[in-house]
Amino acid sequence: MELAKSFEPAEIERRWYEHWESSGYFAAGLDRSKPADQSFCILLPPPNVTGTLHMGHGFNQTLMDALTRYHRMRGWNTLWQPGTDHAGIATQIVVERQLDAQGISRHELGREKFLDKVWEWKEYSGGTITQQMRRMGTSPDWSRERFTMDAGLNKIVTETFVRLYNEGLIYRGKRLVNWDPKLHTAVSDLEVVQEEEDGFMWHIHYPFSDGPIGELTGLTVATTRPETMLGDVAVMVHPEDERYAHLIGKTVRLPLCDRDIPIIADDYVDREFGTGVVKVTPAHDFNDYAVGQRHGLPMINVLTSDQHS
Repeated sequence: MELAKSFEPAEIERRWYEHWESSGYFAAGLDRSKPADQSFCILLPPPNVTGTLHMGHGFNQTLMDALTRYHRMRGWNTLWQPGTDHAGIATQIVVERQLDAQGISRHELGREKFLDKVWEWKEYSGGTITQQMRRMGTSPDWSRERFTMDAGLNKIVTETFVRLYNEGLIYRGKRLVNWDPKLHTAVSDLEVVQEEEDGFMWHIHYPFSDGPIGELTGLTVATTRPETMLGDVAVMVHPEDERYAHLIGKTVRLPLCDRDIPIIADDYVDREFGTGVVKVTPAHDFNDYAVGQRHGLPMINVLTSDQHS
């Protein structure tokens, strides 16, 4: 047989990987005679079935594979648990875009047929991901592969949730989220595309609740978001700002609402920006939400579920 003039990795790697997998070389060990400290397990952070693997996946899977093989060769009970994640909303958006390209909406298709399309995409994307992992030579125990919507996993998730709830570690409360007014659901920070736009600084006068204090009749707030003013619950100054230190703890009247709100101090304020006085709207800004949590402020939502902020 003539030796090839150049190395052909695709053919050689494919043949050997099929041999390794079929021979069970990646199967998890379970030798109960070994001490507990000779066990090693990595759960693959499940890639979302919204596309294919990228360089970041290749990097972290290389590290996991090296650690797994190292402990396997030491004779330890070793498991690298593979799986993929449904990534519900993100996957739905991918499928909806595919349908839009065909001039079809999910509403026209109906719930059941749309779910069928989502599952078709899961099989395609999930299959592509696992084939990419095999192509890279990774060595998870494929006999244990899981998907985050598998029935067995759903049962465990429910059981864990109930147990944590009964222990008081899970509770229901108000929290600021990224809200999609089209899909009517919260979306993760990873799925939000931030865009910078030219804004305009508005100056709004908040009069003191009990009348003038010295020569001041109130505080002037500089803001780029006057439309959220109805949800203000405080105005804020820097604790070391000499211009306003004597006003901390007093109250101002919120324009248009005739509602008194406190003047608070927080290091978050940039004394050099605007007037050095900031309005606090915990229900409509992540920074304001953090301030509200620190100072125990209420949250007032002034938007409905189908409005754009």
